[in-house]
Amino acid sequence: MFSQTEFSLHPRSRGFHLVTDEIMGKLPKLPETGMLNLFMKHTSAALSINENADPDVQTDMAHIFDRLIREKESYYVHTLEGDDDMPAHAKSSIVGVSLNIPITKGCLNLGIWQGIYLCEFREHAKSRKIVATIIG
Repeated sequence: MFSQTEFSLHPRSRGFHLVTDEIMGKLPKLPETGMLNLFMKHTSAALSINENADPDVQTDMAHIFDRLIREKESYYVHTLEGDDDMPAHAKSSIVGVSLNIPITKGCLNLGIWQGIYLCEFREHAKSRKIVATIIG
């Protein structure tokens, strides 16, 4: 069985945002066993799995990425869309735009401390489109 749905996540400011519940609310009933692929249709944001218990992780991840890839570097050529644009593309490439999550007993088989994150790298982003493909 294959099914596919496309939906949007509501807009968020720059940062790492736990979106597991929002995504689950947009999915059809999951099969008993299978695989969920989430694909983000954007080049300045990403999807990640990380700790879902301590919100300090979200703050620390944002600080780490802002230090790794800084804005306003003199060597950037792609700058027409603002100071956060080229850094957002680089961060998105590092993290990635898709996830594969196993489905077991009709639920996502995430670890107890794992959640799905929208990694938003633009200061004033619009809603982000996700394609969810379920194989089961």
